[in-house]
Amino acid sequence: MHIHLVDDHKLFRQGLKMLIENIPNVEKITESDNGREFIDSLKTSIPDLVLMDIEMPILNGIDAAREALKKYPDLKIIALSMYGDEDYYYQMIDAGVKGFVIKNTDFNEVKRAISSVLDQNNYFSEELLYSLIRNIKTHKTNFHEDVLSDREKDILLEICSGLSNQEIADKLDISKRTVDKHRYNILLKTGSKNTASLVMWAIKNRLVEI
Repeated sequence: MHIHLVDDHKLFRQGLKMLIENIPNVEKITESDNGREFIDSLKTSIPDLVLMDIEMPILNGIDAAREALKKYPDLKIIALSMYGDEDYYYQMIDAGVKGFVIKNTDFNEVKRAISSVLDQNNYFSEELLYSLIRNIKTHKTNFHEDVLSDREKDILLEICSGLSNQEIADKLDISKRTVDKHRYNILLKTGSKNTASLVMWAIKNRLVEI
């Protein structure tokens, strides 16, 4: 497995590289200190997974992700985020990244993120997911996607607001069993695996904004 690290802080890259070297099946780790250098590196080698900072000189993570995924749509990118980066979340999701991990998180979470994304899933660190939910400000009214029914959209909005199935049932005056069924159908229709994936889907499809 080939992992590419993109971050302008050399000390952080070196520390992360040392930890990733201990993950089974990792055979190659390459590095770039800005988005432009990363884009150039793709001309010679396509990594299995990219861990990329958002704020970098020359070419930031948002523009680098957008440019890379336009040329290589199957590329798997996980954004490395700091608290306070909420304004960039939607832009990174819109660019096509598969997940977010907070930089100062435990390395076990980094490994979970890598494993999840390589298994074709999205990944939000729990802290970022709660932060994202807290910062969802408005429900978009111009959502025209026919994938979900009106009731499913209502329930997805409540999921994005952080409510449990029971809380949604109480708020909408329906049974928890009905909410459970709708949630299952929403997961199937959106191709999502969990709450984090649902939130990402809702943001990417402009059902909510942050």
